[in-house]
Amino acid sequence: MAKLQSGNGVQRGTVESLAEHESSSLGSDSELNGFTEIQTDKYGFIGGAQQSTGENDNIPPDVLRQREAKWLDMLNSWDKWMLSVSLISLKVKLRCQKGIPPSLRGRAWLYLSGGKVKKEQNQGKFQELDSQPGDPKWLDVIERDLHRQFPFHEMFVSRGGHGQQDLFRVLKAYTLHRPEEGYCQAQAPIAAVLLMHMPAEDAFWGLVQICEKYLPGYYSAGLEAIQLDGEILFALLKRVAPVAHRHLKKYKIDPILYMTEWFMCAFSRTLPWASVLRMWDMFFCEGVKIVFRVGLVLLKCMLGSQEKLKACQGQYETMELLRSIEPRYMQEAFLVQEVIELPVSERDIEKEHLFQLRRWKETNGELHCKSPPRMHGAKAIIAAEPPSRQDLKQNPTIIVEVPQTTESKTEKGKKAKSNMQKKTDMKNTSPPLNPYPLPSDPALASDTLAPSESQHLQGSNQSLSSTENDTYL
Repeated sequence: MAKLQSGNGVQRGTVESLAEHESSSLGSDSELNGFTEIQTDKYGFIGGAQQSTGENDNIPPDVLRQREAKWLDMLNSWDKWMLSVSLISLKVKLRCQKGIPPSLRGRAWLYLSGGKVKKEQNQGKFQELDSQPGDPKWLDVIERDLHRQFPFHEMFVSRGGHGQQDLFRVLKAYTLHRPEEGYCQAQAPIAAVLLMHMPAEDAFWGLVQICEKYLPGYYSAGLEAIQLDGEILFALLKRVAPVAHRHLKKYKIDPILYMTEWFMCAFSRTLPWASVLRMWDMFFCEGVKIVFRVGLVLLKCMLGSQEKLKACQGQYETMELLRSIEPRYMQEAFLVQEVIELPVSERDIEKEHLFQLRRWKETNGELHCKSPPRMHGAKAIIAAEPPSRQDLKQNPTIIVEVPQTTESKTEKGKKAKSNMQKKTDMKNTSPPLNPYPLPSDPALASDTLAPSESQHLQGSNQSLSSTENDTYL
């Protein structure tokens, strides 16, 4: 039985099992809504290497509710949190490291990346791109790639299902948005992860921000930016894990051989899903240094001691080892803690970037692709392009319109007379006192509630409104 493997060796399933899924009607809307016996994990996976076992990854409900309340408060005054004193932005960073609540993850990613601002400043842009036919050269390639993206996730398991349709729309829109860049296969898993957490338009702007701010040049022809970052990773490895660095240098294993999929897909095809989400939470907040840190941690764990290197005395053995990373090193709690503690900063990356860029120019000449400067996280993005409060305002995702009823003149006249009669009766008879005045009446609320209680009630209503608007998950 032939097995399908990704570039890093994580088993993705078998040819027979994938064919069975694709030939059946699995993934239709009715079946995915609970009409079959399919068991999904809490992330939506029905199988495959990234399906969660559910062990040791449950946050107590009361802790989750507290985190949700804190994130709602932050998102409702986002400019204050991101542009004020460094202590406040440090708190945002710490909350991202703890993990964004699932119910708010999509909205938080969009705010952190600056995608929310881009969307508000370009109203109707996605709809305009979505309505255009697109370049056939890219459309054919995109269509061939759709079924390869997370084939064991309920959103993408069905050929032609809503998940694959939205993925096609997002990727096609990007080729029209950046025709000089076009489409790169590594963009598909990035867009798919975004679509698992937000609508197509939001996912499009999230993809734009990742390609232009977080990982500029990664998806351009020639892959010069990813090659340059490979050299940066290798140089940082010398400081973090000298044993691993010497081993890779000894067998002349270029970084491009093992880190390309890691970096271009932001580890979405490598790590267990719980670890992917935690890594992306920190990535959107702190930038590309998180991707570097994850790569360095995995290399250090797999090749960082002489004992581990005894089993891989050669290029082939080393590559096989890096394609099948031990699960314990990718486990959420372990990996997140190691990534947080690893002493690699934006300054270290930028310093090494300038050095490697000089070496590149001496060896290969000028870069063919002129990419915009890389932004190291949410604070750098929002500082470079300060948004207005209107751009950060949360718009309702569901709007219910009350239909207007037409009435004849005779009916309107009858209603008017009836209302006049009621007013006359109310003047003649005093209303009975209500022993339990309702706080919904502003006048009564001010009389019956203390100022602090009245203010708390208003804040509660705002939080409820914000919660109702978060319909991504």
